[in-house]
Amino acid sequence: MEAPFHIADEGEDGNVGVWRWDWEQIVESKQGTLALFCVSALFSCSISSAGTSKNSTRFSVCEYGAVGDGITNDTEAFHDAWNATCSSEEENPIIIVPENNTFLVHQVKFGGPCKAKNITFMILGNIIAPDSPKSWSRLDPNQWLVFSQVEQLHVTGFGTIDGRGQVWWKQSCRYHPDLEGCTSLAPTAMKFISCNASGVTNVNLVNSSQTHMLISGCHYFHVDNLLIEAPGDSPNTDGIHIQFSEDITITNTMIRTGDDCVSVGDYTSNINISSLICGPGHGVSIGSLGRSGNAVEVENIHVRKVYFEHTTNGARIKTWQVGTGYVRGVTFEDIKFDSVENPIIIDQYYCKSRGACEEKQTGVHISNVTYSDLSGTSSTDVAISLNCSRSVACKGIVLKSVNLTSTIPGSRVTSNCINAYGNVTGEVQPKPSLLVTNTTE
Repeated sequence: MEAPFHIADEGEDGNVGVWRWDWEQIVESKQGTLALFCVSALFSCSISSAGTSKNSTRFSVCEYGAVGDGITNDTEAFHDAWNATCSSEEENPIIIVPENNTFLVHQVKFGGPCKAKNITFMILGNIIAPDSPKSWSRLDPNQWLVFSQVEQLHVTGFGTIDGRGQVWWKQSCRYHPDLEGCTSLAPTAMKFISCNASGVTNVNLVNSSQTHMLISGCHYFHVDNLLIEAPGDSPNTDGIHIQFSEDITITNTMIRTGDDCVSVGDYTSNINISSLICGPGHGVSIGSLGRSGNAVEVENIHVRKVYFEHTTNGARIKTWQVGTGYVRGVTFEDIKFDSVENPIIIDQYYCKSRGACEEKQTGVHISNVTYSDLSGTSSTDVAISLNCSRSVACKGIVLKSVNLTSTIPGSRVTSNCINAYGNVTGEVQPKPSLLVTNTTE
């Protein structure tokens, strides 16, 4: 199966779901953004800024002392430029990170509330993190670039944010548990905390020490046209994690990392993910949920037009046995799998001793989950695995028009179900052994 280059609603033959992602069009859109902001070249740190002033609606980090040589610590300049932008009384101010420069930035918080409205954070150049964990000494080791309590924020540009996480990966407790001084926490590259009516578009986000982007406590947040990359064996490098948020959309994005491409955490609702290329990585995951024994509240999660390539999971829901609460109203639609382990999986047997979980009387109630128009190849024998809690059954599971085959010619794939109630419509292969009573709550 060839990787898609465009995801179209209708093909030349009239069939729905033709996959031809037009990256040239994406590049052109970025070039359009460049043309719109070509005046930003005036702010290049490598040339004189004599023709610029601080009384416009554009705030270049170079005007506030940034050097942009990739060596000098430019954190203070970024902080000062942000404060000037945030406090501006002008309409639609823009903070600019000029192109053709590389800015070394240590941990920094871009905080609100701001007096200014509709702030654009234009990243045209490159932003790099310190390459040594020692730089986080006496700092919160869990974050790098933090946007907090900013309304109507738009982060965009065609620059690159590089977390330079290689040293962190080498001392990760996940892969090196016997290493003296190994680290369990590492910086998330970008955090958006309580940023409503905001979004991120066009930027490249690479090599984060841990999760690349966290969206937490946000309402109406949009992610579009991102490239997120890290090696497939880099630990805990999730692409985007969402929690405590509602009305979030992720579109037209490619994520290739060492963990979940997108993960949906607790207390989330109205999440729409579409036109996504995922892999390598661990798939699109709802969870894990309920680890602390809390009451989970996750609903209205919609995932469509996703291409999974060589991932360890595809469409996944994962919960801890000790959790309670609910996951409901989930759809996975129009999805392609290319040599994916566990293309369709519900796993409610997460515990502290993986593989040796004891039966519990608790469980997260999963209901009204639909898998529609899914096809492709599985690299594992079990292509559909619906392992629901024996104490709290999954209800209202629907599989419609699902066709999964083995990556090995001549081999067959199977399904496995535990305490899963629902029904099958249309042609479904392999056919799951769903329980056919109690299909609704």
